[in-house]
Amino acid sequence: MASGRPTLQQLVYFLAAVEHRSFAAAAHGLHIAQPSLSDQVRRLESTLGVTLFTRTNRQLQLTDAGRMLVPWAEKVLRDVEDLTAAVRDVRELAGGTVSFGTFSSAHLYLLPALTAEFGRLHPDVAIRVQGLNSSEVADAVRSGDLEAGLVQLPIDDRGLWVSRPLLTDTVVYVSADPERTAAPVDVEQLSRRRLILSEARWTQDDPLRRSLTERAQRAGVTLHASVEVEFQTAAVELAAYGVGDSLVSFLVTGWSGFPAALHWAHLDPVFEEHFAFVTRPGGSLSPATRAFMDLAEQHIRALQDRADVGRSA
Repeated sequence: MASGRPTLQQLVYFLAAVEHRSFAAAAHGLHIAQPSLSDQVRRLESTLGVTLFTRTNRQLQLTDAGRMLVPWAEKVLRDVEDLTAAVRDVRELAGGTVSFGTFSSAHLYLLPALTAEFGRLHPDVAIRVQGLNSSEVADAVRSGDLEAGLVQLPIDDRGLWVSRPLLTDTVVYVSADPERTAAPVDVEQLSRRRLILSEARWTQDDPLRRSLTERAQRAGVTLHASVEVEFQTAAVELAAYGVGDSLVSFLVTGWSGFPAALHWAHLDPVFEEHFAFVTRPGGSLSPATRAFMDLAEQHIRALQDRADVGRSA
């Protein structure tokens, strides 16, 4: 009567016996004692409830059940080999995929150098980095579409683990008119300026927009966006053309493509932005994503030095 399940060892011994047509030759090829091999094949037959070999004086002959088992056993062992190789590649970072999300402007001052160095260190690892609004990154991590992300705080942290702040930057006011950036700009002045604001799809969820709205409400004024675009790159380009003035992270002013025609000034009071990693609580990170985050922390420390210079300027 069949009971239990076949083991991988039993399948290996069975296929060796099929190949050599002899328990003695199969045992010799596997460097084990013949009784051990014969016993495991008998256990396999007992588990399956069938006879796999017809035993003769000259050689083993497969039964119909034995012939049916051969391709299944071969497939199982191939799958195990493939699984072992895949796990080994991921463990040794000889494979795997980084699954990470960031706020959209990170590609201006963080992602190029970070991704280039990671690619040099781990050339066999695929890199999937999505540049999204921080709210969308948080949602993607929460749902499992991404393993981890770097977001601007505050975000809806339900169902998420949020790290300590890793980077603190400041928001600055940019304009093609140097007179408008001669001194720090307060929220009442912002309410009277023609503003170009980014994150057009995320007016309610964008951390900067929410915080500015709260600041304006406390001052008894209302902020109006004369022009709304999705990315900070578009906002600064329009500002350089004189379409209006904009608000960007200080680190964006160090972007190689930042228009030379633009000038910047701090907000009054200084407006800080805080950025942190998010993951799922208890969720295990792949070695590839963990290594990417570790390297990101190194790059972020260097960025913090630059941001500190801007905050004290």
